Amino acid sequence: MPEKPTLDGLEAVWVARWEAESTYRFDRSRTRDEIYSIDTPPPTVSGSLHVGHVFSYTHTDTIARFQRMRGREVFYPMGWDDNGLPTERRVQNHFGVRCDPSVPYDPAFRPPAKPDAKRQIPVSRGNFIELCERLTAEDEKAFEELWRRLGLSVDWSLTYATVGTGARAASQRAFLRNLARGEAYLAQAPTLWDVTFRTAVAQAELEDREWPGAFHRIGFTLSPEQREAGFGERVWIETTRPELLPACVALVAHPDDERYRPLFGTTVRTPLFGVEVPVLAHHLAEPERGSGIAMICTFGDVTDVTWWRELDLPTRAVVGRDGRLLPEAPQGVPAEPYAELAGRTVHGARERIVEMLRGSGETEGEPRQVRRPVKFYEKGDRPLEIVTTRQWYIRNGGRDRALRDALLTRGRELAWHPPHMRVRYDNWVEGLAGDWLISRQRFFGVPIPVWYPLDEAGVPDHSAPILPEESSLPMDPATDVPPGYTEDQRGRPGGFAGDPDVMDTWATSSLTPQIAGGWERDEDLFKRVFPMDLRPQAHEIIRTWLFSTVVRTHLEEGALPWSDVAISGWILDPDRKKMSKSVGNVVTPLGLLEQYGSDAVRYWAASGRPGTDTAFDTGQIKIGRRLAIKILNASRFVLGLGEDGGEVTEPIDLSMLARLGEVVREATEAFEAYDYTRALERTERFFWEFCDDYLELVKARAYDTGAGARSAHAALREALDVMLRLFAPFLPFVTEEVWSWWREGSVHRAAWPAAARPGGAPTGEPELLPVVAAVLGHVRRAKSDARLSMRAEVARLTVTGERAGLVRQAQDDLCGAGAVEEFVLQQGEGDLRIEVVLT
Repeated sequence: MPEKPTLDGLEAVWVARWEAESTYRFDRSRTRDEIYSIDTPPPTVSGSLHVGHVFSYTHTDTIARFQRMRGREVFYPMGWDDNGLPTERRVQNHFGVRCDPSVPYDPAFRPPAKPDAKRQIPVSRGNFIELCERLTAEDEKAFEELWRRLGLSVDWSLTYATVGTGARAASQRAFLRNLARGEAYLAQAPTLWDVTFRTAVAQAELEDREWPGAFHRIGFTLSPEQREAGFGERVWIETTRPELLPACVALVAHPDDERYRPLFGTTVRTPLFGVEVPVLAHHLAEPERGSGIAMICTFGDVTDVTWWRELDLPTRAVVGRDGRLLPEAPQGVPAEPYAELAGRTVHGARERIVEMLRGSGETEGEPRQVRRPVKFYEKGDRPLEIVTTRQWYIRNGGRDRALRDALLTRGRELAWHPPHMRVRYDNWVEGLAGDWLISRQRFFGVPIPVWYPLDEAGVPDHSAPILPEESSLPMDPATDVPPGYTEDQRGRPGGFAGDPDVMDTWATSSLTPQIAGGWERDEDLFKRVFPMDLRPQAHEIIRTWLFSTVVRTHLEEGALPWSDVAISGWILDPDRKKMSKSVGNVVTPLGLLEQYGSDAVRYWAASGRPGTDTAFDTGQIKIGRRLAIKILNASRFVLGLGEDGGEVTEPIDLSMLARLGEVVREATEAFEAYDYTRALERTERFFWEFCDDYLELVKARAYDTGAGARSAHAALREALDVMLRLFAPFLPFVTEEVWSWWREGSVHRAAWPAAARPGGAPTGEPELLPVVAAVLGHVRRAKSDARLSMRAEVARLTVTGERAGLVRQAQDDLCGAGAVEEFVLQQGEGDLRIEVVLT
């Protein structure tokens, strides 16, 4: 035991010891019922971790440590989510490059010595992927160092990366099996498209943002017959997307709208282009919005897609994948007016077509400025377009009521912590508008494992994909050759072409239980850890990660991937806004860990209740540090008294231990309900009661000799042993340090304490300690009010009331702690009344 114990340096000492002694190494010889397995969230490896990560991962670690101390063998792996757009973006900016698949691979390529993110040089796909792998490896190393410093009890031999060999093989195998069962399919369809990243976007990746716009009032030309019926020369619509006029395929109004009912079944002509389009009825039209009649374009928004599909309308695509209007007019649209728009950006085309409409007299009044919600890719900064593309999908219940109901049932079978979070899952599943789009037009990801035969004109036949054998996985169709072909047939008529796309990052992350558990790679491990016990995660990705994992396991295994889900909230800045890298309000954790220590930061994190958003607060971190220091000092006092082999006999000692037994019971129940915060609160409250009340009451007796002193020593050591184990899931460093002063092995491999005393030892009256402590507190306040030392003598202490007899059991300790010369107890009725007479 050190002369002057300190928190400083404990992390370095114990991180090294835990690794050297394999404290958290998973024992795979244990059976499934002895194992507690965790589907750890793989953090996105694209820069640095922030304090929000520390917050949620600490929650998981407290549960892992509790389960380990309860005797379960904890399977606690760590993954790295290193594929997808965040990584590509970081690589582009870090190295000053951009991927251009048309550039040949250069084995001698070196990135620029002075990268310029604004002047990125084109590199081959192969070189770009190598840079992604290089940078993510550096980030993963930094992440692991920080996680170790935080004290995560992860088995660091159980790591994986979502673009690692095992993850790629698992992802491709699952996809091929989805395809074989008809759950995955290729379709040409309207697709939400990010023109900056040039990739498709799934429903789960959308977010609505307020965006400025303007409603333009535009007139469609009526026929002479319609004018004779009293409609005037034109029917007026209001739109924020006038640039999509050449894509217009119909006008639509509500079937009950009397203003337009006579027009249903007739046609009108589009402004500028004179294309004849029908006027139709549909219940989604809003009579109170604008003029009550709208144009249907292919495609301006998701409602256009619904109308197009349900009304069986033609397609006139005008917006390309680059966000510019296509060079050629759609079929049936005059080329001459369209040439004014071709090649322009959406914004430029909008400005030009408004000028043309003004010139033709087919717009009326000034544009009406508005702000309205517009759909964005969650990582993008420009509104999404809808373009028609060929994409891969996995069925998720969006178009299949039976599958949707089955997935809702899966949600009800899960144990949710806290329970109210299930409604987010239910709402998401009920609101699905289509199947899960999993293909992405990017580079650093898991390739779609498919080739296509080329006909004699070199056109791919997408209806007859060529599939690899599972034994050949992982594979890359851009470099691997399908069976029966040779490399020189790639891209040639009669040859083959590889699918150019990669899987959405969620298509890989949705398989984390299978990837971490060794599915089809290590069947012995898989049967020991799957289905897993716990999925911990944040609430905002219930719709993405949690739901997609349920989908994949339901389709593949016909089961749930885990039994329980524990949901963490967000970390909020002082303005109560979510901390986010994109907003720029994040706090990085390393400085906090260095300044306050890991235990202090973990204390703050564990104080955030499950599923509840929590404000970042250094005040709470400081409280955590004071608690850790107090544990050091109180432990040194207790252990400094020596060990003399006595038994606990004194009533106040037995009372303290009885109260501690209640704390153990409550903390255990809280942890079993995944309420780590309540377990911490109850333990901490008792610890301060122990320090402020019990220690002061027994200090004089503990320094003495005889049976009373031996009772105090035994009670103090028994209590310290239990409290260290109660605190261990939250404050792993300080508890391990103190444990090492007097116990063998690691506190983190010690058994979780039981509510009953060891060996059926006697217990005391739980109410004795708080009653006596209240009397002592009254004595202290009297001395403080009189501005006297706490050592000042009390001439007489009188205690009267119904529970006065209870105080008699601790009379000697009370008199010693309060320096009481005369102590008078008077049995009576009602609450205790205390009279202090000072000398």
